[in-house]
Amino acid sequence: MFVDQVQFKVKAGKGGDGMVGFRREKYVPKGGPSGGDGGHGGNIIFKVDSGMSTLMDFKYKKVFKAENGGNGANKKMTGASAPDLVIKVPEGTTVYNQATEQPIADLTEPGQEVVIAKGGRGGRGNVHFATAKNSAPEIAENGEPGEELELSLQLRVLADVGLVGFPSAGKSTLLKTITNSKPKVAQYHFTTLVPNLGIVRNEDGNDFVIADLPGLIEGASQGVGLGFAFLRHIQRTRVILHVVDMSGVEGRNPYDDYQKINAELKNFDPQLLKRPQIIVASKMDLPDAETNLAHFKAELEKNGDQLAQKIDPISAVTHQGLTTLIRDTGMLLAETPKFPVVSGLEEDAANDVVYTAADEAEAPFAIHRDEDGVWVISGAKIERLFKMTNLDHTQSLIRFTRQMRGMGIDEALRNVGAQDGDQVRILDFTFDYVN
Repeated sequence: MFVDQVQFKVKAGKGGDGMVGFRREKYVPKGGPSGGDGGHGGNIIFKVDSGMSTLMDFKYKKVFKAENGGNGANKKMTGASAPDLVIKVPEGTTVYNQATEQPIADLTEPGQEVVIAKGGRGGRGNVHFATAKNSAPEIAENGEPGEELELSLQLRVLADVGLVGFPSAGKSTLLKTITNSKPKVAQYHFTTLVPNLGIVRNEDGNDFVIADLPGLIEGASQGVGLGFAFLRHIQRTRVILHVVDMSGVEGRNPYDDYQKINAELKNFDPQLLKRPQIIVASKMDLPDAETNLAHFKAELEKNGDQLAQKIDPISAVTHQGLTTLIRDTGMLLAETPKFPVVSGLEEDAANDVVYTAADEAEAPFAIHRDEDGVWVISGAKIERLFKMTNLDHTQSLIRFTRQMRGMGIDEALRNVGAQDGDQVRILDFTFDYVN
């Protein structure tokens, strides 16, 4: 089954907790702190697998979780770091953050890897908190939470050339004739239900990949027919072969077909019309094709239509004009650069961490009052600090209150009218406010 859109959740591993521990050795009456650090949580990494051609593997699995880091141990032993979870995706996969609808990564190169969600760092053990005033601290951090993301994946097939045109215009027959591909061919509309790829062997050695996309009809960009589901696949192509049926056997006007398909391309993505086109006048072996082609050229000239680079008449049945079409396509490809598919991504970001859960520019906390009169403190930074606080030790709680005071939360509560005895909540932890 060909699947080119999926949605699922990823959760990176939590860092291991740091330990509160002390030396317990014979003849060492005053052993100091020796609690070790937690290990790093596993990252979520996407890696391109050239052997994959569909997102079918993600259709029924909705959550991917990396392992948590190991907890720290006594004698300053650090917990084990968790392995990264590597998720394989096909070439041409674009990853979006569902919450923001922004692209995270565009994966197009074989073996390309991108860290999608970072695992949490391990919490520090109490050995890090010893000072001259507190030589035996009972303070340790919990591990940092791993990042969680709701993702949307879209697959756009990787092809140099895209075949577009009305159903039964002759696209699949052309692909079958000039490549080693074996698409389904029949005398009815919508024979092609999924994109088909083939490799064209060019006589000058500049081979290229060509994609036959399901036939478009008027209204495809608004969801009519099959075209809407597959229009995105043409976005990666550099050259468009616009196949127009010149036979007229179905009673349609070839120039009207040509205009309607271009209108659908423009409605879906205006950038598509910036790709060079070659008009492929198909089925030239049929009786009225030459006459219709003459009328078609007259309409192009009459309307000043210069969108297409040239017109190549062909017959996939008799092989008429195929050598010329392949040569013209190869020459056009040689002078046509790649077109950007996904905006908002840096070219050199392929191997970098492309998403972080906490935006440093956002406010560190926010305060509002719920319907029960409880003051609720929220925000990525304060919630992360709370999750990393070990509530089992009083000194850790005291440290957290100092962190809140340093962030200005005490003053902010006073400014919004909090009174002594009011309840304050951070996540699922509630305490009484004291001015």
